[in-house]
Amino acid sequence: MQGNQQGQLIYVVSDSIGETAELVVRAGASQFDRFLIDVQKYPYIEDKDSIDEIIASAKESKAMIVFTLVIPELNAYITQQAALHGIPAIDVMGPLMQTLQNMLQEPPTGKPGLVRRLDEEYFRKVDAIEFAVKYDDGRDPRGLLRADVVLIGVSRTSKTPLSMYLANKRLKVANVPLVPEVEPPEELFQLPPERCIGLTINPEQLNGIRTERLKALGLTAQANYANLDRIAEELAYSNKIIERLGCPVIDVSRKAVEETANIILEMIRKNNLRNEKK
Repeated sequence: MQGNQQGQLIYVVSDSIGETAELVVRAGASQFDRFLIDVQKYPYIEDKDSIDEIIASAKESKAMIVFTLVIPELNAYITQQAALHGIPAIDVMGPLMQTLQNMLQEPPTGKPGLVRRLDEEYFRKVDAIEFAVKYDDGRDPRGLLRADVVLIGVSRTSKTPLSMYLANKRLKVANVPLVPEVEPPEELFQLPPERCIGLTINPEQLNGIRTERLKALGLTAQANYANLDRIAEELAYSNKIIERLGCPVIDVSRKAVEETANIILEMIRKNNLRNEKK
């Protein structure tokens, strides 16, 4: 202790990592600046024997206990034991959970660590979206070997919208445009065939899509980009590459992005395609 400051020991007990209880304790402690608050965390407490050890230590150290135990049996046990031994104890989540249960007319799941899992899912989604942006349109072929799935096809086969849709499902997706004048990156041919998905489309529909795209850009619809002969050449080249890779192919003609994405998700589920080499 320094100066005239007094100290208080607080045990934070949780069946997860204890972040919630620790945050509450530190927020409260900040209002008592004359005191030194020493916080000790006991995470992943899942049995009564561990609680007994904490109770004995708290009694000896004159510590206060702040806990977040969502498993009802453990919650009741630590409350009972703290009262039995005269140890101040605060259940951080209990009143909130009880009020929610009364309002929603449904009991809580009683599963520890759900908030952390939600946080992890959120950051995985952000990571996947950043990945899709970075490796869109064949910008950096080094990302192909790190992707969960690689989409290939000619321009305007929905590669980018599909990449972003799948990224929101926490999948790392890269895509590569297939153009007759440009040799595909060698990394593409290092992928297992099932990790790559070819996208094809009806020539007439692609012609309509490209024509509208040219109009939106203020260009003439007669440009080579929307020429049917050019489209046929590109699709033939794309089919050749897809056959060379031996990868599955999806005809996106008349399909919404969501429909195609669901087909891809089912492929990934069946083949367990999540890439472990991140």
